[in-house]
Amino acid sequence: MRTNTQITLDINNLMADVVGSRYGISTAQIEAYQNEAKAAYENILSRRGTSGLGWTELPYNQDEIVEEIEKTAEYIREEFDNFVVLGIGGSDFGPIAVNLAINHLNYNVIPMVKRNGPRFYVEDNIDPERMSALLDVIDVKKTCFNIITKSGATAETMSQYLIISTALKEALGDNWTKHIVATTDHEKGNLIRLALEQSFKLFYIPETVGGRFSELCPVGLLPAAVCGIDIRALLEGAKAMDKRIKSPIVWENPALLEALIQYILMEDMGINVHVMMPYADSLKYMADWFCQLWAESLGKNVTRKGMAVNVGQTPVKALGVTDQHSQLQLYTEGPYDKVITFLHVENFRTTVKIPEGCEEYPNIAFLGGKSLNELINAEYHGTQYALLRSGRMSQTIHLPAINEYTLGQLIYFFEMVTAYVGELLDINAYDQPGVEESKIAAYAVLGNTDEKYQAKQQEMAAAPKGFKKFVL
Repeated sequence: MRTNTQITLDINNLMADVVGSRYGISTAQIEAYQNEAKAAYENILSRRGTSGLGWTELPYNQDEIVEEIEKTAEYIREEFDNFVVLGIGGSDFGPIAVNLAINHLNYNVIPMVKRNGPRFYVEDNIDPERMSALLDVIDVKKTCFNIITKSGATAETMSQYLIISTALKEALGDNWTKHIVATTDHEKGNLIRLALEQSFKLFYIPETVGGRFSELCPVGLLPAAVCGIDIRALLEGAKAMDKRIKSPIVWENPALLEALIQYILMEDMGINVHVMMPYADSLKYMADWFCQLWAESLGKNVTRKGMAVNVGQTPVKALGVTDQHSQLQLYTEGPYDKVITFLHVENFRTTVKIPEGCEEYPNIAFLGGKSLNELINAEYHGTQYALLRSGRMSQTIHLPAINEYTLGQLIYFFEMVTAYVGELLDINAYDQPGVEESKIAAYAVLGNTDEKYQAKQQEMAAAPKGFKKFVL
């Protein structure tokens, strides 16, 4: 283990010993679920590397892939001014989060000599103005596009592919294919067939790895490497966390303890909102990544046995200090239905001093001589105390610093927590039938002629149409 680089979980402000017996969790509650927690641990252990759980082995089984990614990333950095990810959901939240966490907060606008790679863009929506805006600021002749979709049939991503491939053909003729890297399934879907036909550079998403768990495979590793991020350190961090969570005893396994706590909050205490609040701009998109992981994995209407349950905890993203001034009022005085998770950074990568001045105004002058580092840390402690004083539960994940190694730990920690909670809830944490339903309905509206979409068209035609009186 690297010295002083281990992230830690602090649950003090969740516990009845600190927040009070009326609102907090007691040690006895945790002890009462020891058997269920142990069963969840053993279920995951017995299925490691299998369907849905392939991500558990990513820190160990990618040596050759990482070497190929690094070679490709070096080529892209040498040949292109821009690198664009075309993807949605699990294909974009991770790459955005990791790049923002590790690289300069104004990565795209600092000079090339200060950047670790080409300018980085992620097209994670299909707003027509967004695509037009991208094409206004890049030269496709100097851009590499990474198309990411495991199914190869994601309408959003493949519509982007059609737009970009047409633009490349018009600009480059037969050389357009050198500007495409495809990341997709080994065998299934349209993109793998297109990639093989056109001889695109190819990386594969393991069959047993789902989109929201894919950041530590080529989906996330290639964009990170292109932007100069040490992907080996990311994987080493994930490996270090995996080694820390080898015990079935909750007090010895931080991921299992966190999963059991969230299970108790949901099932026994009615805490159905989970606010992720990093106190660092660089971790802002880790909250977005967490929201997809948590919502899509745990929001399910049936157990694996087919029993109706309608479980899940709504994730909310917030940013300290910014959202102290927009959301904290609700968290301190609103309904007792939330738990707050702080991401706290102990050592920022820079220190900014606050100059002396405004001595005639004591409420300003006291800031002089301090630093923004001290101020943001004080704001975190102040928010934590305000919640405690109101009997609201919070917890903190402390990062000694933000780097690839600590980020790898954090990613793997949250993935494993999610897996354990899925076991405790007895749900399939690796499918997303609610998302699939919306896709099928959308494709039916667009007139897809496949039989299942025609059936959906008929179903939608029979749906209630609504009333004009309710449209104002």
